[in-house]
Amino acid sequence: MKAVNFLALIGVLAIVAGLGTATFFFGGFFNVAASDPDPAFVNWSLIQVRKTSIARHAVDRPPAGLFNDPAMVKAGGLAYAKAGCTYCHGEPGVEPATFSGGLNPPPDLRAVVTDLRPGEIFWVIKNGIKMTAMPSFGADNPPMRDKNIWAIVAFLKKLSSVSDKNFKAWSTAPPGKYQAPGCGPGVAPGCGPGRG
Repeated sequence: MKAVNFLALIGVLAIVAGLGTATFFFGGFFNVAASDPDPAFVNWSLIQVRKTSIARHAVDRPPAGLFNDPAMVKAGGLAYAKAGCTYCHGEPGVEPATFSGGLNPPPDLRAVVTDLRPGEIFWVIKNGIKMTAMPSFGADNPPMRDKNIWAIVAFLKKLSSVSDKNFKAWSTAPPGKYQAPGCGPGVAPGCGPGRG
């Protein structure tokens, strides 16, 4: 009899906790403003969901020799700049736009790029992340080509060693100077520097 009463108590507590949680989130008590920091548990939960989802879905593998090809890293720097990534993320010698300070979570690539596998970075760039400001460049019209996304991945994986001077030179290169292999001006929509 005591075991039945104990299980009934657990069931009642679970129902009360579920109703309380539903009331908190669906009753408008949870503040969705980007200016309001998330409670620690919510922040931890969102990070865990994001990490596990990316790890599960990121199945693409980088092309052979991607990170040993200086031309690919340079093409990635150009594509990164032309796609507008610097507005939110900044990068060597380039401060992000002031509006990026209000993004939640803050888009600090240097804090995360070393922890992500190349396939995970590729997946994030191509697909974006819901409920953040990270767009899907694979959903652009026209979509960014995989070759350019891989070039950006190569650039990001070498980010810690890219100087301000090099990034400035790469990001202001004339069309066609730094292209992902197989891409060139006018080759195909989404294949030229940046988005095309």
